[in-house]
Amino acid sequence: MTSSLELSQITKVFTDKVGNTITAVQDMSFNVAAGELVAVVGPSGCGKSTILNMVSGLYAPTSGRVLIEGEEVHGTRPEVGFMLQKDLLLPWRSIVKNVEFGLEEKKMSRAERRERAMTELERMKLAEFAEHYPHQLSGGMRQRAALARTLVIEPDIILLDEPFSALDAQTKLVLQRHFARTIAEAGVTCVLITHDLNEAVIMADRVVVMSGRPGTVVDDFPIELANRTDPLARSLEPEAGVYVKRLFDTLHLENEAA
Repeated sequence: MTSSLELSQITKVFTDKVGNTITAVQDMSFNVAAGELVAVVGPSGCGKSTILNMVSGLYAPTSGRVLIEGEEVHGTRPEVGFMLQKDLLLPWRSIVKNVEFGLEEKKMSRAERRERAMTELERMKLAEFAEHYPHQLSGGMRQRAALARTLVIEPDIILLDEPFSALDAQTKLVLQRHFARTIAEAGVTCVLITHDLNEAVIMADRVVVMSGRPGTVVDDFPIELANRTDPLARSLEPEAGVYVKRLFDTLHLENEAA
């Protein structure tokens, strides 16, 4: 099943130990349709990661509501997967054991966990490395293993916090295409946080642009390019540059205002 996501009039205020407050996001609203991939871009410190933490249920908004399929989020949800910039694979576990990790809380046999983990590793072209350890794999391979670990729990929503930013340019393009195809096949709803304007355009169905802190939505528009499953092909389309310029111009105005 694929789920829709809605953030409605969200404000998040943090208070430190001495009572100082910082408003990370304020009166922010946007939605993500079931099966849609929405990229969120904005200046550093505008609350992009805060959004993911609220959607995942790690903490609640100060005001406003986060809804999945119309149901308000209160705490973590098993149907929400999280993928970060760092793969965070457990170094003492083999790759297949890392992928199985998310299944260990589910009521299934050891054999079923192994079967599902191996299915995902085969999809990621990593089956032959199942018994290797994270230090024996390249950065791109570890990120593919992290994606397998995320997908094996069969999430309805995947939250992505700059998962490709630490990769070299060639590996990044390969993994972006692999991810795009995998997500399209699974029909998963995605929110992608990125500082890379080109990545936002070539990966997403829609882009949400945030202001400087306190973050709020200042632009929200669809990416009307073909080849959603092939980011490289998208990047070569002339219209892609027009979208990137729109993002750059909007963010430049935000930076000047700040």
